Amino acid sequence: MKRTVFLTAVTIVMFAAGCSVREKKISKFDFTGPRDASLIRGFNYTPAYVKSPRHHVDCWVSYDSSTIEFDMDLAKSLNLNQARVFVPYQAYLEDSVALPAKLKHFVRACHKRGIGVMPVLQGGPWSRDTTQRYVGRNWARFLVNAIGNEPGLAMWDVMNEPDWPTTPRERVLRNYESCKFMSKTFHELDPNTPVTIGMAFVQGMIDLADYVDVLQFHDYMQTRQQIRDTIKKAVEFAAKVKKPLINGEIGCIARANPYDITLEEHMNAKVGWYIWELMIVREGWGKVHGVFYEDGSVRDPSIPAAIMGFFRKRSPDILPAVADYEGWVTRITDQGKKWLNNPDAQWEEGLGIAETSAHLLEAGELAPMRIPPTWEVEMLRQQEKDMKALRELIARFNSMLEPHKIIKGR
Repeated sequence: MKRTVFLTAVTIVMFAAGCSVREKKISKFDFTGPRDASLIRGFNYTPAYVKSPRHHVDCWVSYDSSTIEFDMDLAKSLNLNQARVFVPYQAYLEDSVALPAKLKHFVRACHKRGIGVMPVLQGGPWSRDTTQRYVGRNWARFLVNAIGNEPGLAMWDVMNEPDWPTTPRERVLRNYESCKFMSKTFHELDPNTPVTIGMAFVQGMIDLADYVDVLQFHDYMQTRQQIRDTIKKAVEFAAKVKKPLINGEIGCIARANPYDITLEEHMNAKVGWYIWELMIVREGWGKVHGVFYEDGSVRDPSIPAAIMGFFRKRSPDILPAVADYEGWVTRITDQGKKWLNNPDAQWEEGLGIAETSAHLLEAGELAPMRIPPTWEVEMLRQQEKDMKALRELIARFNSMLEPHKIIKGR
């Protein structure tokens, strides 16, 4: 009885003093409930200020913590929850002293915003020469010592696309052996963190399935059916071997793999994904990839909309916008003609006509948005008066709007 009373009293004192029982640590291998891999909404990350071909290296060598914080806030604004970031061995060779602190800052900045981190290794001397495998093991140990205990670390990706290019086959097989070695090494050095391999193709994923805890494939296919077929093959294999599945890279303008199409298909199939990539890297992949500019603006609003689960309607019952429904297309084209025929036309009046025309073109979805009409108007506003350029712009906008006028009596 005295022992019971004593223990009760100790417990009361502990809670009164602000002590609490330590929360049970959830295993990173638990892919159930909220940790289900199908709920991953990820992104590949390179800061916008780096330049190819050193973009992945300079992400760390020229690390800027304020940029990381800003960019991760952008990711959080879209409810993204996983970051896939390359950590090349070259970064270690150039910056080994400062690199651990930079890695910790990145993982903690992400974790603070509810974003898990998947560091991606590229090859090294151990990939080409088996006598150099001690180098790979030391590199793995360095990374594990730096961030292995960080709760924001989600998994290790021990090599990116070892199956690409597909030829020569000898190179692919050599990469496979390197992947097996690095997978075994990370499992030994950090048994608490899952291992994956960023395979370019589903067949490659199948080839190395025994060496990973999380299956991963990449997909940049061109048609919905091709995307569906690839996903189906991956999903069926994952179910067979009972392992979680993710797609580590999707979305590329230049490969006819639009973000909204591929995101919709992966969401429908309940497969976790990582877009390539969060930032528009001007001197990297920015011409064909990316959501945000460095200032937080976007190039194509349909991409963040798709990330949030909103997709363009493509069924038979669409209702196209009618820009001249209230007569503004007719009105502004008439004003444009009058201004163009006036030898004393005023600059500010012309800019107003051009801006109104641009708004109708964009809001009515009547113009390609690679170079937005409103951008063209804004560029004229910011430069010295150029009546010739303004006249050309209004004439062009008029020609684009004319076919969309509602002719009375029809």
